[in-house]
Amino acid sequence: MSLPGSLCANKGRILVVEDEMIVARDIAQQLVALGYQVVGHATRGQEAIDLAGALQPELVLMDIQLAGAMDGIAAAQAIRLQFLLPVVFITAFAADEVLARAKLTEPFGYILKPFSERELRTVLEMALYKHQADSQARDAARHTQAILDGMVDGVITLNAQGLITSINQAVSTLFGYAPEELLGHNVAMLMPSPHRSLHGGYLRRHQHTGAGCAMGQGREVDGQRRDGSVFPISVSVSELMHNGQTQFIGLVHDITQRRRSEENIYRLAFYDKLTGLPNRRLLMDRLKQALITSTRTGQHGALILLDLDHFKQINETFGLDAGDELLQQVGQRLPTCVRDDDTVSRFGGDEFMVMLEALSSQPQEAAIQAEAIAQKILLALAQPYRLRGHTHGTTPSIGVVMFRQAQVSLDDLLKMTDVAMYQAKAAGRNTVRFFDPALQALALARTALEENLRRGLALQEFVLHYQIQVDHQGLPTGAEALLRWQHPVRGMVPPAQFIPLAEETGFILPLGQWVLESACRQLVAWSHQRATGSWTLAVNVSALQFAQPDFVAHVTSALQATSANPTLLKLELTESMLVGDVQDVITKMNALKAQGVSFALDDFGTGYSSLSYLKRLPLDQLKIDQSFVRDLLINPNDAVIAQTIVALGHNLGLQVIAEGVETVGQHDYLASIGCDAFQGYYFGRPVPAAELACLLKQIRP
Repeated sequence: MSLPGSLCANKGRILVVEDEMIVARDIAQQLVALGYQVVGHATRGQEAIDLAGALQPELVLMDIQLAGAMDGIAAAQAIRLQFLLPVVFITAFAADEVLARAKLTEPFGYILKPFSERELRTVLEMALYKHQADSQARDAARHTQAILDGMVDGVITLNAQGLITSINQAVSTLFGYAPEELLGHNVAMLMPSPHRSLHGGYLRRHQHTGAGCAMGQGREVDGQRRDGSVFPISVSVSELMHNGQTQFIGLVHDITQRRRSEENIYRLAFYDKLTGLPNRRLLMDRLKQALITSTRTGQHGALILLDLDHFKQINETFGLDAGDELLQQVGQRLPTCVRDDDTVSRFGGDEFMVMLEALSSQPQEAAIQAEAIAQKILLALAQPYRLRGHTHGTTPSIGVVMFRQAQVSLDDLLKMTDVAMYQAKAAGRNTVRFFDPALQALALARTALEENLRRGLALQEFVLHYQIQVDHQGLPTGAEALLRWQHPVRGMVPPAQFIPLAEETGFILPLGQWVLESACRQLVAWSHQRATGSWTLAVNVSALQFAQPDFVAHVTSALQATSANPTLLKLELTESMLVGDVQDVITKMNALKAQGVSFALDDFGTGYSSLSYLKRLPLDQLKIDQSFVRDLLINPNDAVIAQTIVALGHNLGLQVIAEGVETVGQHDYLASIGCDAFQGYYFGRPVPAAELACLLKQIRP
C-alpha cells in the first residue's frame, strides 16, 4: 500500500505491523499527520521481523493479534532481541494473560483500540524518548568500558554479596579468565584459600556506613590465576550506592615486578653478592635478636669466626678469579655443616662467621656442641677444591666464642672471636680455639680423646673382658663381652667415658665391628676346649651400629671370617632401638636368626617398652636390668617388677636372665621366682679371657 506523507518532516521512522489493511491505513495517516515517517507495513510476524532488519526503523508499532503462526508478542520478542528496537503494542484486547505475555518483551508502550490522536502521540513520544535515552546510556557504558579496558590495572565491580557484576580487560589478562567465567561468581575465586575471606572483610567493613563512597586502603595479598599459579597483588576497594543498592569497586594492581625489585634491593643490602650468604649487616641484626632470645630462654649461643689460611697466596698465584671461586665453594660447604636455624655469613674478605643458637643451657654441654660443629667445619673445608681446572687444598683457622644473655656488647663479642681465631692461627692453623680458656681446655680434651680413640683402635689398645653367665643350677653357660680401653697413659678407661663420644662421632661403627670380630674369634677359641665348647657369648650392639643398612652383612662377614658358630653368638639390643623403624629391626633380626644368631633385649624395663612391639620381635632372652636387682630385697616395687618381667618373659616363651647379681640373697630370691640365668659380681667380675680358668674354680653353684 502507499504510504502518505513519506516526504514530510520526520519526527521518527516507524514500521507499522497490522493485518487489517483499513486499520493499517488509518494508523499510517495518523502517524503522518503527527509528523512521523511510516517506512513500511507488515501483516504477519515473520514479515515484521524481516522488514525491521531491512528498514531499521526507529520504532515498531505492533498489533498483538496477527494472522498466521506468529502473533505480535512473539514477533516483538524477536525484534527486541535481534535489533534492540523499541516496540509499542496496539490491541483491542486487554486480557490479563495477554498483558502478562506482552510485558515479557519489555515494550515501550501499550495502546488499546480505539485510541485518540493524543494517546498515540503521547505514547510514541515517550517511547522514542526512552529509546534514545537507553541508546545514549548504552553508548556511555560502551565508552566507559572502553576506557576501563584501556587501563593497566584491573577493575572489578561487586554486589553486596561479593558476586562479580563487571570486569575490565585487565582483569581477564591478569587472572586468565574470560569475562563469562567470572560474571556472577564470587570474587573469592581470584584468591588462594588463605585470603578468600578478604572480600567478606571489606564488604562488612564498608556496608551500612551511610556514606555514599567509602574508600578501602590498598592491601597486598596473593591473587590466583585460572591455572592455579599465585602472584602478589595490591587491592583497593571503594563502596558506592547505585539506585539504592550497595556496590563495591575493586582496583587490582599486579605488584610482581615491585616485589622482585624489593627482594633484589633487600638481597643487595643484606646478602653477599659473591657467595649469596648473609652479609655482616644481616648477621649483626640476627646476633642482636639472638642475644635477646638467649636472655629469655637461658640457652647458650656461639659465634664461630673462620679465616682461610694463606688465602693471599692463592690470589697471588692463581689470580683473583680463583680466589673468588674458592670463596664461593667455601660458601657452599659451610651451610652443610650447621643446622637449618643457624646463620652462615660471609663477614668480609676471606672471613666467614657462623652463629649457632639454642645450644644447651649447661655451659660445658653447649661448648661441646659448638666444638663438634667447628670440627665438622674444619673437616669439610679441608677437602680439596677445584680452582681454574686445578685441584688445590686450603685449611681454616677457627675461633669460637660462647654467649648467653646480653652480658657483653656486640663489639666485644666480635673482638673475642677475632682473638680466638688468631689463637688458632698461632697454634699452627687448621685448628679450633675457644676464647674462654676453660672451654678451650674442654674442647682440646674432647678432641684429644677422639684422636686417641682412633689411635687406640689402630694400636690395639682396646680389649674385651668377659663376665660369666650361669644357669639356675649355677653352672656356667657363657659370658658377656665387655669393652675396655687400656690407655698407655690414663690406664684402664671405663666405657662410660668414651662410648658416648664414640657414638656421637660415629667412631662406634668401626669400634663395634672390631668388638664383633674379636668376640667371634673368642668363640672359636672356646670351641676347642671341652669346658667352654658350648658357651654362648653375648655382644652389645649400639643403636647406630644396628641402624646401618649393611649391619646384617657385617655380622655375617665376622662369622665367616672367623668360622665362629652363629648359634653361640647372642646379640644384645636395647629398647631405644624400637623407637625408630620397628619393621626394619624385625627384618634384620629375622635375617640373622635364619643363620642361627640369637637375640637378648638388654636393660628391659628401663627404656621404651611396648608389649605390642615385644611380641613381634624374634627374641630369645629378656635381661632384667641391674637397677631392679640392686634393691629388690628392700624395695617391694623392684621385687614386683622383677617378678613381672620373669612372668612376662616365660609367657612369651623367652628365657630371663638377671644382671647385677651381687649377693646370695638376690640370687635366691630371683631363683625362687623362676629366673633362668644370672650374671653379676656374685659369680665373677669381668676379666680377660686368660683369667677365666681361675674364675671357674671359684664359682659357687
